[in-house]
Amino acid sequence: MSVFSAFWLHFEAMTAPTPSPYHPLTGTTMTGADTVVQVLADEGVDVIFGYSGGAILPTYDAVFRFNELHKVNGAEPMPLIVPANEQAAGFMAAGYARASGKVGVCLVTSGPGATNTVTPVRDCMADSIPIVVLCGQVPTAAIGSDGFQEAPVSTIMGSAAKHVFLVTDASKLEATLRTAFEIARTGRPGPVVVDIPKDVQNWSGKFAGQGVLPIPGYRARLREVTTNKLGPAGAGQFLELLRQAKRPLIYAGGGVINGQASAELRAFADAFKIPVTTTLMGIGAYDTTEARSLQMLGMHGTAFANYAVDDCDFLVAVGARFDDRVAGVPGKFAPKARAIAHLDVDPAEIGKVKKVDWWHVGELRQALEALRSFAVDHGFRPDYSAWHAHIAKLKAEHAMNYERGGTHIQPHAAIEEINKLTKGTAVVATGVGQHQMWAAQYFDFKEPRLWLTSGSMGTMGFGLPAAIGAAFARKDRIVIDIDGDASIRMNLGELETATTYNLPVKIVVLNNYGDGMVKQWQRLFFASRYAGSDKSLHRKDFIKAAEADGFAFAKRVEKKEDLARVVKEFIDFPGPAFLEVVIDPMASVYPMVGPGMSYEQMITGDWIPSRSKQTTGSSDKADLF
Repeated sequence: MSVFSAFWLHFEAMTAPTPSPYHPLTGTTMTGADTVVQVLADEGVDVIFGYSGGAILPTYDAVFRFNELHKVNGAEPMPLIVPANEQAAGFMAAGYARASGKVGVCLVTSGPGATNTVTPVRDCMADSIPIVVLCGQVPTAAIGSDGFQEAPVSTIMGSAAKHVFLVTDASKLEATLRTAFEIARTGRPGPVVVDIPKDVQNWSGKFAGQGVLPIPGYRARLREVTTNKLGPAGAGQFLELLRQAKRPLIYAGGGVINGQASAELRAFADAFKIPVTTTLMGIGAYDTTEARSLQMLGMHGTAFANYAVDDCDFLVAVGARFDDRVAGVPGKFAPKARAIAHLDVDPAEIGKVKKVDWWHVGELRQALEALRSFAVDHGFRPDYSAWHAHIAKLKAEHAMNYERGGTHIQPHAAIEEINKLTKGTAVVATGVGQHQMWAAQYFDFKEPRLWLTSGSMGTMGFGLPAAIGAAFARKDRIVIDIDGDASIRMNLGELETATTYNLPVKIVVLNNYGDGMVKQWQRLFFASRYAGSDKSLHRKDFIKAAEADGFAFAKRVEKKEDLARVVKEFIDFPGPAFLEVVIDPMASVYPMVGPGMSYEQMITGDWIPSRSKQTTGSSDKADLF
């Protein structure tokens, strides 16, 4: 053995996860398909979302046999949930992962089955959501022959996923699968794709019961982050910046939730009474009903949150990445901040968009607790009463509001009626568009993992399948899909999935007869030319569609006086329920920070007072949509 080889074997031994205890099935002869299913069981998978096909049939059969063998009181330990198409299976796995914090699993066939999952894979990568997609593939010898239902999954997925494996050595299948879960859930979470040829599934060999692939580079980078604990020196530098601040503000992103650090964030903010605003992905990281919560900031954030960002003198970014929907004009973001601090698990995010004065790359839970305990131990007892008064004034003078009169039902009112009943404890999934922003603005969220939405990718059709996935993760909560008439069309076939499995998912369609957000931009920037966005001539009857798919509760509300009564009936209904609310077709999402605008130029509309001159932008900015 060469010195080089010996070094890497030693290095891998030092960086690999600790082997699990002895597995009772170690040494058992299994097919590759049975190995797949056993590893899923070992990883704690309790539901699989997927669609069958020729290249994945051995594994589907193995799932069937496993469930038959391990039933408890008639219940399957790993039920297989079959959607209308594979894209929805990917979003169901994502909804499950977002709601539970566990790795979601999607099992599909080769070719179109695999390529239909590209969008949810990229969606999960963009929002740092851990899923594992298992794809069937043509036999190893046929790869590259353009065989029936063959697709170059590794090539296609390589740019979309956190990692892709093509298993051509059947003896490495078990280790590959365990490594896929390791990569998906560790560091900055993300989707991992495993492409498994049919002959590998049919192969037979000894089950090891443990073992992972040698990926020393990844594990070394991961170890560098996880072992980088925030110590007294770094905490002292941060505390000095905080001592100098009179108007500190925490800006929390989805990394807080993905890093299981919501409790530590709340403890840190509450210890020193620092106001908190969150990104779209960070909603729920801090209880939105708390007095110091400023709710969401950014393009469609609350006016008072955006003004607070303009007014703060110390901004503390936690698990956030200064994306374009928050810091559209980086140079004018937090313009009065004397210092900006940034805590993140991904070193690539530090200074990528906005220069910061203090940073720490490491696990957020440890870092936030270190900052809190260090400040407490050093007697830090700040008086931010003047800042709190300023925040209270901003919230009072620039409160969220909408048209309360008129004959049309306003979408905000429909969400408020639901929120009165769910009180910030429901799981809410959304499609993408105006309804998504209204839901973010007008729902309360007392805990993390109650808000499920496609943030970075903005994928229409996400809401319904994500809600179905969440229903398996959070059987203790009401699960609601807030959707738009355009967005739900993208995955309307999943209505039947909800009733097939008798899932008590509540589906709301806010119908404004078109692509509402596109129409809003067309009103602002394209002289109200509704190119391709007007659906008023479409003949879809959503109620008949829901009834055809087995919904016992399927109602439409068109009159304001009926809204509260029907919403209560809808929420109280014990099974799958569908509610269509015909809303004002001209309702818009405000506030709005247009492309190329700073928060000072935010458009607040007719019902939210602005503290500066409003502007509607110009058409030359529209390409930044």
